[in-house]
Amino acid sequence: MTTGKTAIQVIERMMNLLDVLEIFDEPCSLKTLAETTGLHPSTAHRILNDMVACRLVDRSEGGAYRLGLRLLELGTLVKARLSVRDAAQLPMRALHKLTNQTVNLSVRQGDEIVYIDRTYSERSGMQVVRAIGGHAPLHLTSVGKLFLAQDDTARVRAYATRTGLAGHTRNSITQIAQLEKELAEVLKNGSANDDEELELGVSCMAAGIYDDSGKMVAGLSLSAPTDRLQREWNKPLLETALQISKGIGFKPREDKNSDKS
Repeated sequence: MTTGKTAIQVIERMMNLLDVLEIFDEPCSLKTLAETTGLHPSTAHRILNDMVACRLVDRSEGGAYRLGLRLLELGTLVKARLSVRDAAQLPMRALHKLTNQTVNLSVRQGDEIVYIDRTYSERSGMQVVRAIGGHAPLHLTSVGKLFLAQDDTARVRAYATRTGLAGHTRNSITQIAQLEKELAEVLKNGSANDDEELELGVSCMAAGIYDDSGKMVAGLSLSAPTDRLQREWNKPLLETALQISKGIGFKPREDKNSDKS
């Protein structure tokens, strides 16, 4: 009980320090932070050291503190995910209505994809195993392949080394040469497939979602029992992903060219 209370107290103190740093435009001294938060200087110093280690706070050579870049990174990520989910709601429902199959919205988190939204019905005949918040390896999923295809050769090989390209089914890609060949096809086609590589009996197709800078920030996928997945769904899938991309500021090349005319 004491440990839990202490942990919560530390989090409260950390948040108080962040709140004070938010107020000041210039780097803030330890003395000012301690006085403003009511913390003992040694306590404030200890917590700030931990926050510096986590990059939540930056410390200048003079010993003053300011908000760290990690907060900017996290804030940008949250903003991107929220805006993608908002923009995807109606298009995902329309795609689901057209196909009557599960539609997934996923983002990359390190070496995995994370499912952040889903539209499905019980009539699809497929058990939904990975709920919102679930995750899966990049190389075993259609959206994951899209993200890997954005990486250069060195980063793809580093991923393969870290993960060992572990497989889940007999169809899983477990060799780097096979993965690189697959990613080349993904880049060529602009879409990706998972042919029972994550789960036997379930296949997926995916298209990327891009932000206003042209960076892929999410992926939209259709999941269905393998014998029901129709390849002609690839066109409406791509169109839906493009619609969502436009909803978060993406401009296709032809749109950019028309702006200049």
